[in-house]
Amino acid sequence: MTPDRGTLEERLTLAELEDAWALLAADDRADALRELSPAEAQDFFFGLGAHEQAQVVLAFPVEERRTWMRILPPDDAADVVQAAPADERDGLLAALDDATRKEVNALLAYAEDAAGGLMNPRYARVRPDMTVDEAISYLRRQARESPESFYYIYVLDEHQRLLGVVSFRELFSANPAARVRDIMHADVVSVSDQLDQEMVSREFQAHRLTAIPVTDAEGRMKGIVTADDIVDVVREEATEDIQKLGGMEALDVPYMSIGFAHMIRKRAGWLSALFLGEMLTASAMGYFQDEIARAVVLALFIPLIISSGGNSGSQATTLVIRAMALGEVGLRDWWRVTRRELFAGLALGSILGAIGFLRIVVWQNIHPSYGPHYMLIALTVLGSLVGVVTFGTLAGSLLPFLLRTLRLDPASASAPFVATLVDVTGLVIYFSLASLLLRGALL
Repeated sequence: MTPDRGTLEERLTLAELEDAWALLAADDRADALRELSPAEAQDFFFGLGAHEQAQVVLAFPVEERRTWMRILPPDDAADVVQAAPADERDGLLAALDDATRKEVNALLAYAEDAAGGLMNPRYARVRPDMTVDEAISYLRRQARESPESFYYIYVLDEHQRLLGVVSFRELFSANPAARVRDIMHADVVSVSDQLDQEMVSREFQAHRLTAIPVTDAEGRMKGIVTADDIVDVVREEATEDIQKLGGMEALDVPYMSIGFAHMIRKRAGWLSALFLGEMLTASAMGYFQDEIARAVVLALFIPLIISSGGNSGSQATTLVIRAMALGEVGLRDWWRVTRRELFAGLALGSILGAIGFLRIVVWQNIHPSYGPHYMLIALTVLGSLVGVVTFGTLAGSLLPFLLRTLRLDPASASAPFVATLVDVTGLVIYFSLASLLLRGALL
């Protein structure tokens, strides 16, 4: 149930709107924005994600949509159009002026996760043969048209090829009679319009820039990607990876905006696959049912063994996937990671094994319950934990490399998937070692 619209219009302030936004229906959100001052409404609207912006715009009557769509820069308008239902996109494009509509259609031709899909086609530009005084006058005219796009000044030739870049400080402090070519920097950091957004974010991280120019295959400048665009990209990529690490498909839309049936489809597939994988655990236990029947005490430590292996594998896969996302490791580093995680698994398994060994020995002396062969049981648990944790760590660290080699998303090597794999292997290691150490005693 949403708040009453009449009381909403009378009482809701900007602070209250921020608190109540998630609870409001689309129509109520539109009414609430009308009650704010134009400046507050625009600031709040700019702070929303593309999906929420699309929902709000579509909640307004057709004649009001034009106002909201036209305050957006072309790259944000393109995001809103992409986030809207397919049957509403033409109407949103029609709300734009002719020049902006042309720019937005050009952006929509790019993949959503490519630099061309992120860029703003409006930016400050000058010619190399201009004097500094002419360039400043020309920039004043550009600023009146698109002031939000002024980060750096890009120097282009008559074919729109990128030649250099000039900062505003350098331009305004230069001799008014000097030529732009004499003060520009020719070593410009730029990205291809087809470059993946994750790689674009790494360029920002490496060079600490506010904006990066985007060029096509011929070197013609097409637009700029700004730091605020990359902040959104990093957040989207991190959200997607976290959701995949949880053992599901990425939602691609805010949690509260996704339809119930769509959310179930996103979650059911991986959950069913993991459930089928866990059936192998039941099969493994069935294979060793004779050992369990003869030494029921072994069953007490099954959760301990398999959970430790799953947890160690989840740790390793999370660390490696994040390192890949940050560019800290690549495919060529697989052997270094394997060697590192092998020793880490042995060390961690030894720590957990020692804890398990001491637990059994101490508990047996306080409350005898493991029988006369408790020392062999303790050694079985110790050895099994070393083996299972080592295997889990290796499996968790190598799966992302395997998936990357197959050109799949490493985040698909989710923690639940690794845990399922290690569960089955852990049982095999545990009961195999038990058969070896306890033969002639309990087995």
